[in-house]
Amino acid sequence: MTRPVRWARPLQLAALTLAALGGGGYYALSASGGNTAGAAPVVSGSLPSFTLLLAGRDIIYCYYHQPCKDQNQRKGVIQSANTDTVMLIKVQGHRVNVLSIPRDTNVGVFRPRASAAAQKINSKYWDGGPDALVSAVETVTGEHVDNYLIVRTDEVARVVDALGGLDVTIPAGGIEWIDKAAGVNLKLAAGAHHLAGQEAVWYLRVRKGFGDDYGRIDHQKQALSQLASKLTTARGLSALPTIFSVMRGVESNLDPAILQSAEPVLSQLKLSFATLPTQDIPGSFNLAVDRDKLAQIWGDAAASNPATLTRKEVTILIEDASGQNLGPRLAAALKLSGYPEIRTEVLPKSAERSQVFTQSDVKVAQNLADLLNLPRLQGERFAVQPGQIGVLLGGDAPERFAALQSFSPTP
Repeated sequence: MTRPVRWARPLQLAALTLAALGGGGYYALSASGGNTAGAAPVVSGSLPSFTLLLAGRDIIYCYYHQPCKDQNQRKGVIQSANTDTVMLIKVQGHRVNVLSIPRDTNVGVFRPRASAAAQKINSKYWDGGPDALVSAVETVTGEHVDNYLIVRTDEVARVVDALGGLDVTIPAGGIEWIDKAAGVNLKLAAGAHHLAGQEAVWYLRVRKGFGDDYGRIDHQKQALSQLASKLTTARGLSALPTIFSVMRGVESNLDPAILQSAEPVLSQLKLSFATLPTQDIPGSFNLAVDRDKLAQIWGDAAASNPATLTRKEVTILIEDASGQNLGPRLAAALKLSGYPEIRTEVLPKSAERSQVFTQSDVKVAQNLADLLNLPRLQGERFAVQPGQIGVLLGGDAPERFAALQSFSPTP
């Protein structure tokens, strides 16, 4: 019964998701928990336990189509800088858990007579700077935030270009987002696309075509996991100077002098994503945190959740976009590992990265992700139901699972 473990080639996870948004993984891995300046470098093979807030802020405009020269000014602007992308990253040993927080999440108890917009988490940065956003994230998640990193969209575009772009698959119907005031012109037909920096940033921000903010968060997870995986490739290593230059200009309370100390431990990390579960607040577009569900899908509580299903009780859905018909071979190997219910579907060949994805069955999905050495993504809009775990075999699968080529598709 050990054969399926042997063919699962090690995933060279490069860094945290935040590295894809501007190199923040290098900051995070070189910080020790609770220290925000002058932190000691990480020793290879020894990772600290800490949390990091990552937020992507909008560009502020002073005139129509004209960004302000001073992106930190507070007066004379016609469009302020909200943080529609907010993530809390928790590093515990080699485990890296990334929690995406929907932009409409209410901070604290909803007050009907107060401004609903002012109570949303995406407004807190503009209202009171990084400290206010840190406080809001702590209130929403119940976690202490050790450090923060705030990046702009133009900084993200530079990092994406340095890493060689982003490969995505657009859903049926395509997506279109045109905003002349913001200079956005994104038109993508259904199917596979390779996006350069600016288009990739628009893709990461768009909601149209993905349903809502939860759909956008889910496709952000897939895209950012792919970018993070590139950091230990030859292209990723050549991108380090660009990433370091970007990091010198971001808003953070971390010391950039110790960035390079993280490199020896990058390949040891196991990356997992989740979305903060919420409930509608009647009479408002704001969202309230569902703390019971949060404990079931994220962090230590998720790993020890006794209500989770076992591998014999879930159905594995293999989406084979490898271009080499690896799905039946992987299905046979997984059956030998104790997963009796498996379905396979052949998709058009895609350059996206392989991954495990789920909605609510986090523990069993994590076990499968560990077996395959793949990132695990939990989301609200993934095409799986409770009791189902998805496995996407992407463009990296033929190399990652090369031994499957000689593996019989019949158990």
